[in-house]
Amino acid sequence: MLQAAFWGGVAGSAVLLGCFTGLALHIPKKWTAWIMAFGTGILIGAVSFELLIEAVEQSNLMITAIGFISGSAIFTIINSILSKKGGHERKKSGVKKAKGVGMAIFFGTLLDAIPESVLIGASLIEQSKVSWLLVIAIFLSNFPEGLSSSIGLLKEGFSKKKIIGMWISVFVISAIAALLGFVLLEGASVASLSLIGAFAGGAIMAMVASTMLPEAHEDAGAAVGLITSIGLLSSLVLTHFS
Repeated sequence: MLQAAFWGGVAGSAVLLGCFTGLALHIPKKWTAWIMAFGTGILIGAVSFELLIEAVEQSNLMITAIGFISGSAIFTIINSILSKKGGHERKKSGVKKAKGVGMAIFFGTLLDAIPESVLIGASLIEQSKVSWLLVIAIFLSNFPEGLSSSIGLLKEGFSKKKIIGMWISVFVISAIAALLGFVLLEGASVASLSLIGAFAGGAIMAMVASTMLPEAHEDAGAAVGLITSIGLLSSLVLTHFS
């Protein structure tokens, strides 16, 4: 149980680490975009090689498809609502934020982090050990989000103390979400766990396609395609040797 909270916290700590890096150092937007693109490739691999394939093997294609589409649809609806309030800018650092979007950015980041953390906790139920691929993928995707969001929030007028406090809460919530994912799903059937895994995979894929890749391409251009491909290949290598 505590192991679930620990690994959820590790994955969530990347947002806080990105925050400290963004506030302390001047990181070129292109570098942030490269990290985001690499993390995107690994996330796509984690969804494909672990979540979806495992869900099909443990249940069936119909359950996997229902979970995947449901997760994608629900994420898209919630993300659309937050985007109208400015949440779509949570990965942007290069422009001054419009007033009032800070909390939308915060909730948008939580929207990204919670299903990932729940998935980490749920994965420990079946495997009794953490999925390194999932933790690495989530960590690498969270770091640039914390970095770019913090810079953007600073430009909007948020104090450094308030920004750090926001990301500390994301770190804590990530650990709690992973813990709850383990505790609440411990007695669930294999089919239910497969459904939840596919659901989380759909939410992650919707997040990748709607926020990470567009922002990375905007800041780094065509190189994002190659870097994302390298990230995907890296996830395949990690899966092969894990």
